Amino acid sequence: MAPITQIRAHVQTADVGGAGSDSWIYLGVGGREFLLDLQGRSDTGRAADDIYYFGEGTNADNAEYNDPRAPQLDTDDLIHFPVYLRMETSGSEPPWCIEWVSVTVNPEGRDARRYTHPSLRPHSETGRIWLDDRSGKALYLRPSGGLHDD
Repeated sequence: MAPITQIRAHVQTADVGGAGSDSWIYLGVGGREFLLDLQGRSDTGRAADDIYYFGEGTNADNAEYNDPRAPQLDTDDLIHFPVYLRMETSGSEPPWCIEWVSVTVNPEGRDARRYTHPSLRPHSETGRIWLDDRSGKALYLRPSGGLHDD
């Protein structure tokens, strides 16, 4: 198929009490995980609206270890492995409330693939998902038709 040169993850944390998290958050794509951690700043705080880039144009901390080009992943890998978010609880505020997530592989290419979760509804009381030790620590995403709904 095609080499994965960039992964874009658009993540919104809910604007409700306790929504922000100190936990480690990982994005699984193509059979491996990438740490969601922006260079030089805190993220996943209450009402945060962050876009993470892995590979070309990266803004991720520890970029050399969070690169789909090292070793090279391929879009063929997307058929065989799930796309998901996973957390390892940590810190004084471990729960995390997700408002919205959209993951796009090769967003600028002809072979762009986008993944979301059907239950997430931005700015909706009932369309949020909490991740924590008591409620589950992973959120699996599925392919989505539209590429420009971020």
